[in-house]
Amino acid sequence: MPSPQLLRWIPILFVLLWATGFIGAKYALPYAEPFTVLALRMYITLGVFLVLIRFYKPKWPSPQGALHSMLVGSLVHAAYLGGVFAAINAGMAAGLASLLVGLQPILTALIAWVWMDNQVNKKQLAGLLLGICGVAMVLLLGKASSHALQFSYVSLLFALMALFGITIGTLFQKRFCAKIDLLTGTFYQYLANALIMSLLAYLFETREIDWQPQFIAALLWLVFGLSLSAILLLMLMIREGEATKVAAYFYLTPPVTALIAWILFDERLTAWGVAGISLTAYGVYLVIRNPARIVKQSAQEARLATRSQG
Repeated sequence: MPSPQLLRWIPILFVLLWATGFIGAKYALPYAEPFTVLALRMYITLGVFLVLIRFYKPKWPSPQGALHSMLVGSLVHAAYLGGVFAAINAGMAAGLASLLVGLQPILTALIAWVWMDNQVNKKQLAGLLLGICGVAMVLLLGKASSHALQFSYVSLLFALMALFGITIGTLFQKRFCAKIDLLTGTFYQYLANALIMSLLAYLFETREIDWQPQFIAALLWLVFGLSLSAILLLMLMIREGEATKVAAYFYLTPPVTALIAWILFDERLTAWGVAGISLTAYGVYLVIRNPARIVKQSAQEARLATRSQG
């Protein structure tokens, strides 16, 4: 188990890595179609995980645990990534798609409160609301785009699929996969995602790839920076933390992405964008504070462990 000092730095590193996913996709997509990119990314990642599993020799999950992990992969990876890509491909503005997926912490808090008996106090609720307001300011006002609200009903359906996929998948991971080894559990997640993306690419895409150096570099970053490093950090955060707090870190992804895009692509960041970043950061601070007593939290974790074993 990581030390408390290391756990403090994991969320910061996770946010920085997760935010680069949109940047990596922007570099890769001109050379291949979305589902083709995702399928290829998953198969390379599976190869990397097999090497790591052979080296570290972790315990493989039971057949039930493997099925649970594959279901999580279908939700956290396939539904989320596929839904976002499909929504944008169906005409939704990228800013609006990101904003809708950014509703995840509020949806997570509501589901966790009902399903997992998680306690959400007034300050955390205020932080959730401030966070979504900050995300809205960055995405809808930060770039002052006149096309920020364009969407079709089909694209809205895909975006909602992404939102519910990553929300329910995160809670399912906490509820049923807490005892599964991170390496072998994530391997099964990616296996499910690879199969789904392969099927989508076969049905809806040409599967042609232009192997340019920029595409190869972007693909390697998506594999090692996102699929390997960021996802393992996410699964570790879910295992070690409360579901509502883990979800709140996703609030920081759109603002950090906007900052990276400003640095790399010279995209203008307005005063609304800066204000939104500040508001989002404060909202996350309110959510991740831990005013509850340790005994109460330990009792809650014990209940979750009992349910997972039952």
